[in-house]
Order: sequence, then structure tokens, then C-alpha cells
Amino acid sequence: MSADDWHVADDDLRAYADGAARPPWRWSTEAHLGTCPRCRQRLAQHVDPAAVRAGWARLDAELDAPRPGPVEALLVRLGVAAHTARLLACTPGLRRSWLAAVGFALAVTTGAAHLGRSMTVPIPLLAIAPLLPLIGVAISFGPRVDPSYELAVVAPLHTFRLLLLRCAAVLSTTTALTGVASIAVPAYGAVVLGWLAPSLALTLLSLALMPRFGPVAAPLAVGFGWLALLGATVQRTTGESVLFTAPGQAGLAAGAAAAAMALWKVRAAFDTTHHLGRVADPGTRRTM
Repeated sequence: MSADDWHVADDDLRAYADGAARPPWRWSTEAHLGTCPRCRQRLAQHVDPAAVRAGWARLDAELDAPRPGPVEALLVRLGVAAHTARLLACTPGLRRSWLAAVGFALAVTTGAAHLGRSMTVPIPLLAIAPLLPLIGVAISFGPRVDPSYELAVVAPLHTFRLLLLRCAAVLSTTTALTGVASIAVPAYGAVVLGWLAPSLALTLLSLALMPRFGPVAAPLAVGFGWLALLGATVQRTTGESVLFTAPGQAGLAAGAAAAAMALWKVRAAFDTTHHLGRVADPGTRRTM
């Protein structure tokens, strides 16, 4: 009997359609079905059309699903949930253009610190570094600044938690980049790490003010306040500032703790505020 004269029996086709066929018979059936239109037509009689449509729909969805980028894949590999990793990966503050701008700003300020040999502290780096996460926070969430805002607001997360996740990602990234820049100016010693406390304090303060002033105005106000405070405390003769002494750093750390407490107290406002964009009815709670 030639291969063209052999066809799969009805009982075997039914078993294959039901998923009950076992190897090696299943493999032989699949090989034959790939070359025999007649048996494929007979197989269709044993398969539920709704199941076929559902299978094609799943295949189309899998083919159309966007492939995770390197940031998203890294986050998933580190144990972050897939949906959270996607929301973090599409954060505007983690895009290459933003990271390139941060790197350029740090390179310029580091160069300025090298040129200012007469200064006992690298004021350009210490002044600019705490502002970088503020810019990232300002563009991390909001209908006017985040292209993925619609995706974010329908995610099964509280707005407060999502904002904290994104801000933590931005802060971690800028901290790593600023740490690299700090290594480039070793002549100043430990004082070069004076940007850590103000960076954390300014970020937490801007988040605490965000429900009242919005995701852009709050970081801007805090940033200008930081520059004004720094300008008022820098001595023109020596270029030093009390903010980068031990008492000043302790004060900034205390300010960061106070801002964290204030942020925790206003956390419920993030899900109802008009400034961040109303994501649900005020009486509706999101699931964590």
C-alpha cells in the first residue's frame, strides 16, 4: 500500500483531536496530517469550531505581544512580577534619551569640579546631582508627561504604589550614575558623597507635595528651593556650604525622614487627586 492510499482511522483522529493520542502514534499522525488535505478535513469534523477559534486567537495574541526589552527582561529575571516589570520598563525616566541627558549632566558637573581646584568641596556636582532624580520624578507619572499613562492607570496597582515603584527606579538609576561620577573626583574624599542625603530628601519632599501641586510643579518647586538654599549657605570666599558638613548632612537626613512621614500620611490622596489624573471613582479602591 502506498503512502497516498493510507489515511488515519476515524477513531485515531478522534483521539488526536481530544488530546488522548500518545507518542509515537501522535507523531505519526501529525506527520501525516501535514501532507494529507483529506485527513485534515476529516480532523476538522472532530474538533469544536469554538476551540479552533480560541486557539487561533491565542496564537495571534502571542505573535502580536511585544517582546520584552532588556530592562524589562532584567527586572523579570531579578524576580519582579511581569506586569510590574512592564510598568517600570516604560517609565519615561528610564529611557535612553533621559539616561543620556543624566550622563551628560554628570560629565559636565564632574568636569567643572575638576576645574575648580580651589574649592574644598565639588559644589557643581553636589548641587546638580540631587536635582537629577527630581527631573526623573517629574516625568515619571502624569497624563501630560507620560506616554504610557493610560496603561499605568488601568494596572491593578494603587497609584501610590506605582508612583513609588517608578520613583525608586529613577532614584536607583541616578544614584548609580552619580556614584560613578563621584569616583571620577577622588581628590575630595568622602565629602563627594554629600549628594546622597539631599537627593533622598528632595525626592521624598517632592513626592509628599505632589498630591497638592501635581507631578511637575512639586519637583520644580523643590528644585528651585534647593538651589536657593544652597546659594544662601555657600560662602563666597571658600566655596563651602554648611549643607555638606556633618551637621548639615544630619539635618538633611532628618528632613528626609520627616518628608517620608509626610508622604505616608498623604498616600491616600494619590488615588483621588485631580493633579495626577483621576484614575477611578473616589469611592473605588484598587487592589494591591
